Amino acid sequence: MCYSRSILAAIPLALVSNQALADETSESGTDDQIVVYGRAIDRVGVATSGSEGVVGFADFENRPISRVGELAENVPGLIATQHAGSGKANQYFLRGFNLDHGTDLAGYVDGSPVNMRSHGHGQGYLDLNFIIPEMVERIDYTKGPYHAAEGDFSSAGTMRFTTKSRLDRPFAEVSGGSFGYWRGLLAGSTTLGDGTLLGAVEGAVSNGPWVLDEHQRKFNGLLKYSASDWSLGLSGYSNSWVSTDQVPERAITSGLIPRNGFIDPNLGGRAGRIAATFNGQFGDTTVSAYAIGSRLQLTSNFTYLLEDPVNGDEFRQIDRRGVFGGAVHREWKGDSFTLRIGADARWDRIGKVGLYHTTAGTVTSAVREDRVDEYSGGLYGEAEAKLTPSLRLVVGLRGDTIGYNVRSGLSANSGSGSAVILSPKVALAWKAENGLEFYANYGQGYHSNDVRGAAITIDPSDGSPVDQVPVFARSQGAELGLRIERGNLNFSAVGFWLDLNSELVFVGDAGTTEPNDASRRYGTELAMFWKPVPAITLDGTASWTLARFRGVSAGQNSIPGATPFVLSGGISARLTPGITVTTRIRHFASAPLIEDGSQRSQGTTLVNLGAYWETGPMRFGFDVLNLFDAKDPDITYWYPSRLTGEPTDGIEDRHIHPVEPRQVRITARLAF
Repeated sequence: MCYSRSILAAIPLALVSNQALADETSESGTDDQIVVYGRAIDRVGVATSGSEGVVGFADFENRPISRVGELAENVPGLIATQHAGSGKANQYFLRGFNLDHGTDLAGYVDGSPVNMRSHGHGQGYLDLNFIIPEMVERIDYTKGPYHAAEGDFSSAGTMRFTTKSRLDRPFAEVSGGSFGYWRGLLAGSTTLGDGTLLGAVEGAVSNGPWVLDEHQRKFNGLLKYSASDWSLGLSGYSNSWVSTDQVPERAITSGLIPRNGFIDPNLGGRAGRIAATFNGQFGDTTVSAYAIGSRLQLTSNFTYLLEDPVNGDEFRQIDRRGVFGGAVHREWKGDSFTLRIGADARWDRIGKVGLYHTTAGTVTSAVREDRVDEYSGGLYGEAEAKLTPSLRLVVGLRGDTIGYNVRSGLSANSGSGSAVILSPKVALAWKAENGLEFYANYGQGYHSNDVRGAAITIDPSDGSPVDQVPVFARSQGAELGLRIERGNLNFSAVGFWLDLNSELVFVGDAGTTEPNDASRRYGTELAMFWKPVPAITLDGTASWTLARFRGVSAGQNSIPGATPFVLSGGISARLTPGITVTTRIRHFASAPLIEDGSQRSQGTTLVNLGAYWETGPMRFGFDVLNLFDAKDPDITYWYPSRLTGEPTDGIEDRHIHPVEPRQVRITARLAF
């Protein structure tokens, strides 16, 4: 789905404290609004790596995006795509990873984790659709396994979203546009007692640009009470949709279906989430706690008639759970030495996680059905010492443990156990002169694997023995970087390598395990943010990565889906005090689809245009998405499938989900 508020690919800057940015970033909707670009805050002398940063709402208020998941593209070099309906978690690509739905990319909202462990569709399932973009105050991000405070799923990167605590003026907003798209938003805040109560309600419907109407029906709500040193939030989300998944390219070229056509009309899903969050800062101690209820029902069909020529290969995944946990962090700061310690705990109470055969959208049999309890604890310490006036050393150590109890419908795949992992970190920051700083980082990290794979002994589909999955998959990496801050120009450059050890993974689409080789990635990232004059902002990011399997012969070691080059950027011009025009471009290059590189995806380039006019209490937005009506794929896969009348062993082919065609969104907002 498309939003008139946009997200701009961010420039790497240092992670700033919650309170610092809250003091510096203005709320939208005020007549005397002071725009502070979070990416332009000087971070030389504060940052501990060249690839961490922060983005404030003022940085992305006036730019168009095509879907909520593109909020993640504030992380430089990160791409969020989609291969199914609007209610499904996005596919993410970062630092040469095809992160699937979030396996090595961690996400948090107001301190609560978004990634779902041992999930019905994919490990680390990262669904951002419950976020209301206008309610985001800032996004803090880090990349690489160098930061002791970041644990599970953070090897490639971490995003921490913080919602607003207040609005200077309440407002009502309505958007409409191509393909039956409508969206409404009501939001406001008021003083209540010694604090502020903020509320927002969002509803959206869309048919989408597909031959098969998407029939999306989405609702979001946010209620948040904030006092001087704590906040309590409650959010709710529901979504339903009909899905047009990726389709075989041969079906398009033969004329069987149009480019935006479908093969199976019975796909789609329903998703829901409710969450309560608490955050407090008491002196030098911060605490957070959360309780989340999450549901997903997803029906898919990727191979059509390949496995079952009579009933078809359609299947359904179900996940129902509660997630409970919290974290505490304490800092002791001196003139030349700072000590930080922290701890976090989490319990996933998974009442049902299952995989089922379906025909025409109706369940016919169960492949596997499980109940899982998964609990974890993490403890970390980090010391930062000022060795000289210009040189800082940061040393950290993190320890994590995960325990589990799997109760499977097939007793042979039930079991319990636990595992522990330690992850050291170290960083150097050298301020060579005013406005110039160099960084060196090393760290180890991990992502957890689906614990059903740790307990499995036989394949539920055919009863054959299978290997078990280790609970932890270790990563390690290093990074060299620099940051330049001169006047209105901010520039950063980093070079990195990142290794993942050999591991087995649990494949939710099959209900069993699948081997993966060890991997290594080398890359570089460049980012620039420049305001040549107060009314014009230029930004750009470029990321190049070489990703290869280790221990595999040359010519067979390409990593499928590892996009080697990403480019994004744009220009925003304030033509008058009330009129702003923005143009954005996003490109990700062709990637190998199989290990020998003989099959590759097509590169994708999209240009978006937005124009915004504020006059008194009114605000109008006009967005053109995919301005040049590109016909590129949003995502591409290579695998065999079988359509009616084709050979029984199927045909290997590219399967693509095209980008959405050119479309227009018009938005009107009234502030009260």
